Amino acid sequence: MGKLTTHILDVSAGKPATQVRIDLYKVEKSGSGAEQTATKLRSVTTNSDGRCDEPLLSGADFVAGQYALEFHIGDYFDALGLSLPAPKFIDIVAVSFGVADGGVNYHVPLLVSPYGYSTYRGS
Repeated sequence: MGKLTTHILDVSAGKPATQVRIDLYKVEKSGSGAEQTATKLRSVTTNSDGRCDEPLLSGADFVAGQYALEFHIGDYFDALGLSLPAPKFIDIVAVSFGVADGGVNYHVPLLVSPYGYSTYRGS
């Protein structure tokens, strides 16, 4: 059975991003396909290694479909005491992605700085 995991690296500081809230949503399209409904499945906070203490989803709970992760990275940079302009250039990073097979592992890492981010599909 597969699982969904994530981690966050602060590339501006060269270290894991700790104590970042992450919200996980399941995204469903309406009958017409134009509108979407997002249902929050859970909220977690990254640990000292920038990871979650357990998978976001696993086993029978991890099924094919559309998902979204919201990384509350602006709060992380505030906690570091960085002097950033208001409003922040990056506050909440939303990553929408599809899972084709819930039986395999999906890892969605976030590499972030106050002015940019990137992500990719890991395993």
